[in-house]
Amino acid sequence: MAHDPNCPFCVKLAAPDGWPAGDVVWQFPHSVAVLGPWQFYTGYCQLIARDHARELNHLGPTRAAYLDEMCTLAAAVEACFKPLKLNYELLGNQVPHLHWHVFPRYATDPDRLRAVWFALDDAEADVAEKRRLETGPVPRAEVAQRLREWLKANGAPGQ
Repeated sequence: MAHDPNCPFCVKLAAPDGWPAGDVVWQFPHSVAVLGPWQFYTGYCQLIARDHARELNHLGPTRAAYLDEMCTLAAAVEACFKPLKLNYELLGNQVPHLHWHVFPRYATDPDRLRAVWFALDDAEADVAEKRRLETGPVPRAEVAQRLREWLKANGAPGQ
C-alpha cells in the first residue's frame, strides 16, 4: 500500500485513532468513509483512498474497486436520507491525497443550484453560518449509525 509520511491523510490512515471513531462510517478494503463536517448536507461523507495517490489515474489496479466503494457509499446516502441529488467532488487542492466528497443536495437547500463550496467559503467568515452548516437536522451520531446499518445490511465489503 502506497504511503506518504508527509501526507496528513496517510498519517491519519496509519494511526489507529486517525479519525474520531464516531466519524468513521465504514472501513472498506480500498478506502475509508468518514462523516464530513458539513451536516447541513445530511449524510455528507468523504471517501479517502487507502493508497496514496494524487490523481484518480494514479491509483492503479485498485481504482475500479475504489470507485465501486464510492458507489456503495453513495447508495447508502441515497437510501438513508433521500436527497434530491448527490454531488461528487474530487479536488485535492488542500490535501493532495485521493478523496471524494459526496454531498447530498436537498430540495430544501436554498442554494441547491450552486456548488457547496460557495456556502462553505461564506462560513469561513461567519461563525453563525459555519455553525448552521456544521449542524444538520439529524444528529451526527445518528447519521453515521444509519449509514453503517445500511452498509452492513446490504453486504458492503470491509468493516
